[in-house]
Amino acid sequence: MTTLQKNREKTRRLVVAGMLSAVSVVLGLTPLGIIPIGPLGVTTMHLPAIIGAILEGPVVGGIIGLIFGLVSLYKAVSGGTLMAPIMMNPLVSILPRILIGPAAYYAFRGLEKLTKKHALSIGCGALAGTLTNTVGVMGFIYMLYAERYAEAIGVDPAAVGYTILGVCATNGIPECIAAVVISIAVCMAVRGLGRKRKQETHPGKD
Repeated sequence: MTTLQKNREKTRRLVVAGMLSAVSVVLGLTPLGIIPIGPLGVTTMHLPAIIGAILEGPVVGGIIGLIFGLVSLYKAVSGGTLMAPIMMNPLVSILPRILIGPAAYYAFRGLEKLTKKHALSIGCGALAGTLTNTVGVMGFIYMLYAERYAEAIGVDPAAVGYTILGVCATNGIPECIAAVVISIAVCMAVRGLGRKRKQETHPGKD
């Protein structure tokens, strides 16, 4: 790869990271980003991190996930929800979000190498990224704030583990379905545009 090609690749990654980070911020600051369901919410804010990771690698996905986490932390500091005091901890609001990108990318790349099926691999990456977000956030809540969480939502502390599992299933399933469908559609569309541009630039080459 020439120096010019390397510079173009770096520029493309910066542009993609910037654009998807901006989308993540917009989602985080509008009702489109988090749809409230009880004390939590079904989020779409993880989608830019997943898409960025699949298209441009784990570092880009991690950066977008960091933006997602910082927006979540900002919303927690701003207050207004039962979960705000818990989400002020970066282990809950930021760390799982940073890991969305790497999880999505390596699941995508691993399955693609095995199956050579691009759409299936994208879906697997989206599923891995979504589960990393949901399980990561709820897992840290259980480990660090089980009693506080139980008190906030009004359940018996002895049953908080089952409650969290129920939340993971209730929120996680629709988030996984949405992530798989949207990620496949977006990533396949971008891949198609990339191939078309390459063919226009280098006729006869795929």
